[in-house]
Amino acid sequence: MAVPTLTPSSTTSAIKLPSTGTHGDVTLANLPFGYYATDGALADTNFVSGAVEQVSYTYRKLGGDILDIEITTQNVYASYEESVLEYSYLVNSHQSKNVLDTLLGRTTGSFDHQGQLLSGDGLSGSNIALAFPKFQFGFAKRVGDATSTEVGIGGQQTIYSASFNTSVGTQDYDLQSIVSSSAATDSAVPYFGNVTDRRITIRKVFYKTPHAMWRFYGYYGGLNTVGNLHQYGQFADDANFELVPAWQNKLQAMAFESNLWTRTSHYSFEIKNNKLRLFPDVTISHPKKMWINFTIDEDPWEPNAAYRDSVKGINNMNTLPFENLPYKNINSIGKQWVRRFALALSKETLGQVRGKFSTIPIPGESVTLNHSELLSQAKEEQEKLREELKTVLDEMVYAKLAEQEATITENVNKVNSSIPGGIFVG
Repeated sequence: MAVPTLTPSSTTSAIKLPSTGTHGDVTLANLPFGYYATDGALADTNFVSGAVEQVSYTYRKLGGDILDIEITTQNVYASYEESVLEYSYLVNSHQSKNVLDTLLGRTTGSFDHQGQLLSGDGLSGSNIALAFPKFQFGFAKRVGDATSTEVGIGGQQTIYSASFNTSVGTQDYDLQSIVSSSAATDSAVPYFGNVTDRRITIRKVFYKTPHAMWRFYGYYGGLNTVGNLHQYGQFADDANFELVPAWQNKLQAMAFESNLWTRTSHYSFEIKNNKLRLFPDVTISHPKKMWINFTIDEDPWEPNAAYRDSVKGINNMNTLPFENLPYKNINSIGKQWVRRFALALSKETLGQVRGKFSTIPIPGESVTLNHSELLSQAKEEQEKLREELKTVLDEMVYAKLAEQEATITENVNKVNSSIPGGIFVG
């Protein structure tokens, strides 16, 4: 039998990348998401031009004028769009490191399936990712509120007050039971129904003492008299009109009050597991009633009726109102990163396509395709580009910028200190 003469109907691949793209093809129909397409939500003609030019760049970099590239322009457009979105993701992640502590508890937004703020949302159209927020010590203030409550100088947790009568000969009093009982039965107390099975934390234990002014200002309550502790032996007569600064009187009153609390009473106490023990044993004369200040343990998610300390807003990176970066706000540095990353993505797509055919048989021979090398190179290039951008961004977080400015200021001061001062001639 004679060997047949084969006449291929085509010497080129059925699908191959052309040397240029077409502006009219960069549409929502030819893109996976269409964020930046001409008929998309973020219409940007510059994106269309960038995607078209990416076809020529990919064609030249992958040797399309020498060997067919078995991908379409739509593959390149999709890679370019993904590259822009990847850049937006990395930059937004970087910005979240800068502003999260300030924005905790602030307003978040509602997003659609594309990650864009829904139309009508209070923040829609603002693109906060491009804004430079005011620094407000958001997280530090939150911690400070809790600390203030613990040390008794404020805070945002409600502090309640309660009292109970002492019994002669009884040293131990279960404060948890006393408060729980009144919370369950006395609707007049502000903590009615709030304790149930929750633990209370005792903040202060005290009983009523004689007023400082009784010992200090005279029996007329200080009428026409402003006492001077230093010259009148801690007591004021009713005919003295010497005037001393008001702050001195305040300090004197505080000193007397402190003295009465710590020296005159001769009573002390200890608390173990909210059980109060008085020392010495209560006598028939004093004290007849005790007061306590306490807080009720709250669930971290429970809103406080008196303070708006539990807010529904930003609690982590995932609730920051950051949209995809507008293409027009990506500068030349970012666009060059986008081109390189899109090329790596196109190379990965080409490797996936060629991987479907290990070899292509031809008459008397076969062609082995380089899909494994393409996939390996593409993955490596993508990872390097991500790490490159992350490294640069990490050097530009606000904390790093502050360190750099401090270093520059210190070095300038050192230089200036070595420059002789000029002589002023009038």
